[in-house]
Amino acid sequence: MISRRKMLGWGMTGAAVAALPLSALAAPASVSTVDLRGSIDARDHGVSPDGGDVSSRKLMALIEQAARQNKPVYLPPGDYRVSGLDLPDNTRLVGVSGASRLVYSGDGSLIRATAARRIELSNLVIDGGNRWLDDQTPALIHFSGIPDVSIDNCEILGARKSAIQLERCGGRIERSKISGAADYAVYAVESTGLSVTGNSVFDCGNGGILIHRWEKGVDGSIVTANRIFRIGARNGGTGQYGNAINLFRAANVMVSGNHITDSAFSAIRANSSSNAQISGNQCFRSGETAIYAEFSFEGAVISDNTVDGAANGISVVNFNEGGRLSTISGNIVRNLSATGPYKLDGAIFGVGISAEADTAITGNVVENAALWGLALGFGPYLRNVVAANNIVRGANVGCAVSVAEGAGSTVITGNVFQDVNDGGVIGYRWTQAPTEELGGSGDAAAAFPHLTVMGNRVG
Repeated sequence: MISRRKMLGWGMTGAAVAALPLSALAAPASVSTVDLRGSIDARDHGVSPDGGDVSSRKLMALIEQAARQNKPVYLPPGDYRVSGLDLPDNTRLVGVSGASRLVYSGDGSLIRATAARRIELSNLVIDGGNRWLDDQTPALIHFSGIPDVSIDNCEILGARKSAIQLERCGGRIERSKISGAADYAVYAVESTGLSVTGNSVFDCGNGGILIHRWEKGVDGSIVTANRIFRIGARNGGTGQYGNAINLFRAANVMVSGNHITDSAFSAIRANSSSNAQISGNQCFRSGETAIYAEFSFEGAVISDNTVDGAANGISVVNFNEGGRLSTISGNIVRNLSATGPYKLDGAIFGVGISAEADTAITGNVVENAALWGLALGFGPYLRNVVAANNIVRGANVGCAVSVAEGAGSTVITGNVFQDVNDGGVIGYRWTQAPTEELGGSGDAAAAFPHLTVMGNRVG
């Protein structure tokens, strides 16, 4: 790089300075990691901040020209009031982080693209101003059928609907700040190898990061290292909304290393999503179940998460709908409340870890559960569950296990139950407890052939 001292020492003329690469003049290296060499400066083509509709039309024409030439468009700092940007294949739009702002002027849509191969947005502020979007526009940024999307180091705020909606897209959303969406921060459906990594997502009305499919199938998305907080459920419901990370019908998805606080319902909710890996997340103050694998799924690995504050901690349930096959290990679950965000007959809150079928629950610690530390099965929905080497400290009941007719094989062994008011291991028929203590040294469990209860310590 040519230093300012050397430029002055050489007595460079204005023409010589103008010949320098744009990256040497427009922005310091610390502002942007994007290489601006060979880019087209929007100012040189009559696109200026606060240029109104004329500037908006010129920007669209410039984007089309640059895409044909395989060059990025550089937007210098300022507010560009635009709408209706229909991006062509090979669009690369680059600004100065926090300073180059695309401000929605309110004519129905802001940014969209369909059936392109590659679209890149970098170092931009995209401000919807909470203005109206037309019925065909679900989000400020709406991409469809694009295998290589890159949204990097952007700030997206003020969406009247969702901030980003991707349909049949792959690529990455990373290092971006997404806030103030009335619906969702990111709604991705039928993705093809999407990564959502290292973003800050907050103050969204109905959800944070959603990975969905129209029909059940392999998705393969990766959702890692995001910071998500203050996610509401403006539309109400019993879990359809209000989730920081939500998987629906999407198989083979990894959710790891996320920091999640203050979700109206779940921090992480996987509905009908097989082979979900949910590991190493921190989930604080969830309104309902912090980590949920539910309905028709096969395969869930839930490990090494921290849950502090929720109505229920970790639930892997709905065997009646085909939900089965999981491991729940190495988690810390604590401070669970008996109060949830809704009232329904049969709703149970205050449970640390729940599981129903083909599940190993091992090496977890549950502390301060208002109702049950562990809940194994519900009615006849219990099969092949092992609860081994867990610690429950502070609960009404350490482990509630179904003894209803039809309940299947269950092993409860090597657990420590301390400060449990009504017992360490108690049998339940639905929500009624017909048994005495099953977890002591006596033979009370022998009355239930489907149970093996041994080696537990109740204090």
